[in-house]
Amino acid sequence: MATEEVIMDSGEKRLNELGYKQELRREMTLFKTLAISFSTMTLFTGITPLFGSSLLYAGPASLVWGWVVVTFFTWFVGIAMAEICSSFPTTGSLYFWAAHLAGPKWGPFASWCCAWLESIGLIFGIGTQAYAGTQTLQSIILLCTGNNKGGGYFAPRGVFLAIYIGLTLIWAFLNTFALEVIAFLDVISLYWQVIGGTVIVIMLPLVAKTTQSASFVFTHFEMGSDSTGISSKAYAVILSFLVSQYSLYGYDAAAHLTEETKGADKNGPIAILSSIGIISVFGWVYILALTFSIQNFSYLYDASNETAGANVVAQILYDAFHERYHNSAGAIVLLLVIWGSFFFGGLSITTSAARVVYALSRDKGVPFSSIWRKIHPKHKVPSNAVWLCAGICILIGIPLLKVNEIFTAITSVCTIGWVGGYAVPIFARMIMPEKNFNPGPFYLGKLSRPVCLVAFLWICYTCSVFLLPTVYPITWSSFNYAPVALGLVLGLIMLWWILDARKWFKGPVRNIDNHNGKV
Repeated sequence: MATEEVIMDSGEKRLNELGYKQELRREMTLFKTLAISFSTMTLFTGITPLFGSSLLYAGPASLVWGWVVVTFFTWFVGIAMAEICSSFPTTGSLYFWAAHLAGPKWGPFASWCCAWLESIGLIFGIGTQAYAGTQTLQSIILLCTGNNKGGGYFAPRGVFLAIYIGLTLIWAFLNTFALEVIAFLDVISLYWQVIGGTVIVIMLPLVAKTTQSASFVFTHFEMGSDSTGISSKAYAVILSFLVSQYSLYGYDAAAHLTEETKGADKNGPIAILSSIGIISVFGWVYILALTFSIQNFSYLYDASNETAGANVVAQILYDAFHERYHNSAGAIVLLLVIWGSFFFGGLSITTSAARVVYALSRDKGVPFSSIWRKIHPKHKVPSNAVWLCAGICILIGIPLLKVNEIFTAITSVCTIGWVGGYAVPIFARMIMPEKNFNPGPFYLGKLSRPVCLVAFLWICYTCSVFLLPTVYPITWSSFNYAPVALGLVLGLIMLWWILDARKWFKGPVRNIDNHNGKV
């Protein structure tokens, strides 16, 4: 009987052309890849923790329309990345793109910068999910045991840190299993967030005894100068956009899994753009549902309220259900839905972070690379890289015991690193000669440079605003430590490059000979 010819997957074929052999299992479908990408962005995890502070800066109108503005520019970034992903379907994704697009002269430096920015952003991203997830669980426990006025239990800093560490360890443990386990959980996440999000955005305004007027939601501008110390309207508006800028990224998760995705040169770009589309619509509707359901604006921030003034979204849910049903059961259920989003989000970001560290280690760009590049012999996942990411995440959470503004620093570093990593390949794509670009199925043609230019400028603006002070006057307890933390880390990485790494780091290292097909 004649042996049937094995048809090579288009993504694997392109991977071989780029100089890499297939090491990871290519079992992910478009739907599973979309689920992981969507879970990394998540519906609730960006909006929920920053909703209260962004609302306080300039009122509801700035917050609501800020989402629309940020979404508009996010599409430029997503489209630019989708084109590059179609051409380079590798698990190294952004830093691999940067190396090839920047050319032989600047490629190593571009890939070095991109890889470390992305690694920093993703690892700090695990921290943001762990912190905000812990904060939401703190509110759930408080309401389940009474509330702040009824003697409920409000987790102190030590317990808060323990929960933070516990979540990080659970995500790492789950990520040591085969990718099918993570894909299965992320499919659950997709349904969880879409169905749960639909329930919340429909039920919350219906349950609320009174709702705000459309003029309040869409046109009301109110400065929170007494609380924020910010008197400039323009500055307040800029800061009110932070919730949207923090929420609308993470769609590159699909690119990290392209070596494990069937037809990645087509399905990678589809997953990126689909994730942006879904989160753009659901995110705005979620913001509208919360804003329309506000019962007492000033009471949301009162430290003596039922949620101890620690979670504005939890207070909005509590007010709506308590005034209608005189209990907090409904609010607790919806908070559990939101907490589930943080859990799934942290799980997915851990997956992405480990893939980036693995890819960089495979190219010897991380200290002790031989350890972090190892693949689990049974599950075929980069388990050592998973635990490295988890360990660093735990270390950056330790200051929670003393520093009040640690979440501001973690979210800022996460956003700057993650989104800043997008800028390197996009800039390289914008300036490279078109004749040197080998397009994939998704190709912009003459629109590529204008799209990349808008995307690059938007990323530069986004990174800049996350370095700004968020509260005045500036004190040791209110200072945004992101510039210090980021400057220290990037300074060491650049020093390493200048003194040593530039001599040996050449960017992505080919592990296959295209001429004879041998490794």
